[in-house]
Amino acid sequence: MDDRTKNGQDPEESREFMPPLEFSSIVFPIYTQALIKLGLLEDPRTNQLETNLEYARRLIDILDLLRDRTKGNLEPEEENFLEAVLSQLKLNYLKKVEAIKL
Repeated sequence: MDDRTKNGQDPEESREFMPPLEFSSIVFPIYTQALIKLGLLEDPRTNQLETNLEYARRLIDILDLLRDRTKGNLEPEEENFLEAVLSQLKLNYLKKVEAIKL
């Protein structure tokens, strides 16, 4: 018996990617979006670098809020991951702000 779906695709091929059920699955999409808004990654919709510092700051603030609300409830590696993400984003945000002032 053929296990193909109506459209001829293998059922395994037609499934959407499901991110693992981990803390990083919450942080990583926000982090990636912040990198895009900082102009450090191309926007996948436009394939261009675009900067929106106000939006990037909001995403950083959301991660700060997440850190504050989860304090004491994270595994050490989760806490380290979140701190590393925030440090990197804040440093890049400050660099972009300083570049604009020059």
